[in-house]
Amino acid sequence: MALKWSADEVFEFLRAEFPQALRDGVNYEVVKLEPEEAHVRLVAGDQQLRPGGTVSGPAMMEMVDFSIYVLLLAHHKEAARLAVTTNLAISFLRKPQPGPIVAQIRLIKHGRTLTVARVDIISEVDGKLVASSEATYFMGN
Repeated sequence: MALKWSADEVFEFLRAEFPQALRDGVNYEVVKLEPEEAHVRLVAGDQQLRPGGTVSGPAMMEMVDFSIYVLLLAHHKEAARLAVTTNLAISFLRKPQPGPIVAQIRLIKHGRTLTVARVDIISEVDGKLVASSEATYFMGN
């Protein structure tokens, strides 16, 4: 299945229709966008850090959720606007250092109504896997 939107078109839609996803200096960047896989990068700033200087769990969960939504928008354009998360499970494996982290998304199942994806979060600082997640989205009508 070919993508219908580029990363630029996805972010144009998000800025217009869902600006709160990019609030408070959240700085996401799509570094790879293919039909079955995407990589989304976040430079974790002060807003995403917890005491002790590590990227917070909620920031990584938000990144997983956001990254899958980006891939669904690329596949379905504005038809994915009402897609919702129905399940998200995450394992935090180690504390990521402040700095860039990358969500590597791989579609496991992409059907008419349900999409299941696996997301690994890698620290660019040391190249280590810091979290692993699986999430399911429902394509709302």
